[in-house]
Amino acid sequence: MAAIQNEETLKQLARFAKAMGHPTRLQILQLLASRSICFTGDLVEVLPIAQSTVSQHLKELKEAGLIQGEVNPPKIKYCINQKNWARAKRLFAEFFE
Repeated sequence: MAAIQNEETLKQLARFAKAMGHPTRLQILQLLASRSICFTGDLVEVLPIAQSTVSQHLKELKEAGLIQGEVNPPKIKYCINQKNWARAKRLFAEFFE
């Protein structure tokens, strides 16, 4: 296992790990990765949970920087934040080397 020395890098890795630490959030990431954009309602149709719960999971992923949302009233469209997703993959790869 490679040692990541930079404290800010470790904090970022921990934020990504925490956001990805729930099975529903992993499902959301998989769904968003397979589509260019996705609306909250689309996710509610696919996931067997309430809209409010989906929204909470989206909030966690957005706060970690893994996804981004754009308000198009009355809907919010979400997609993977490609820059941060690439960074997360790189940091996890470095951590597990």
